[in-house]
Amino acid sequence: MQLGIIGLGRMGGNIARRLMLDGHQTVVYDRNTDFVSTLAKEGASGVADLSALVAGLDKPRAVWVMLPAGAPTEDTIAELSKLLDAGDVIIDGGNTFYKDDIRRGQELAQKGIDYIDVGTSGGVWGLERGYCMMIGGDAKVVERLDPLFASLAPGIGSIPRTRDRVSADDRAERGYIHAGPPGSGHFVKMIHNGIEYGMMQAFAEGFDILKTKNSPSLPEDQRFDLNLGDIAEVWRRGSVVSSWLLDLTADALASDPKLDGYSGAVADSGEGRWTIEAAMEQAVPVPVLSNSLFARFRSRQQSTYGDKLLSAMRFGFGGHVETPKK
Repeated sequence: MQLGIIGLGRMGGNIARRLMLDGHQTVVYDRNTDFVSTLAKEGASGVADLSALVAGLDKPRAVWVMLPAGAPTEDTIAELSKLLDAGDVIIDGGNTFYKDDIRRGQELAQKGIDYIDVGTSGGVWGLERGYCMMIGGDAKVVERLDPLFASLAPGIGSIPRTRDRVSADDRAERGYIHAGPPGSGHFVKMIHNGIEYGMMQAFAEGFDILKTKNSPSLPEDQRFDLNLGDIAEVWRRGSVVSSWLLDLTADALASDPKLDGYSGAVADSGEGRWTIEAAMEQAVPVPVLSNSLFARFRSRQQSTYGDKLLSAMRFGFGGHVETPKK
């Protein structure tokens, strides 16, 4: 298939590469011309503006927007809506607030343009591992685009199949789902990221306890000088808490045991806040998720070793940089 891609940063560029490796054609654009030139050398059709991108696609066109949530995505989709025709589709693969998806889907429908929201997880490792995708939009349009999603997804791989699972739709096992109407894909991804906050905070707090077990404030016979790198490594092997986040923790501790490369000022990209807002709207108590968000706020004023570990995990899976301290 053919796909236009706007935004060739940490994830957009690798999405184009993974698609091209599986035989798809891409027409790519980014304000950074170096990104465009690099992908053009790898087989993409690079263009200089949105008009050229639309002109370079066959009808019905499909355009994937991979930009930061908010004004960059909003403005780009507004401009695209003036250039595309009825029957074309805009795909937002970033981390847009799901209520904005609902509004956009309704606005674009008036022009006959389809809108698909794709919550995309995989970070900087997606080219190698594939992307886990949670998709919202019209079922027929999602089905038409299925070859693209199938190429981007991880596939069944070596993960054992869930015992007693019965489903006529195997897409979830292959790493992507059609969650429902516009907005549902990003809603599921939003909750995914909220859970991620809680899981990362648990690791950060646990390793903080391990590190401070040699504190002078403890009785001398209760002080342990623990090797955190070894602990992270042994937990990766057969432990109940083994996970990709733990893998990233082990990597960070192996390369920088004191985490001196991090200040501990942990950023948040919005999905955690939106998760808490949804919980309040639905009257769902979320003490773990809310406290993990508030801990990030606190880290920008006074940070701990655990906060540095949080920053290391975020950099490991997504290349996310820290927020300057206030």
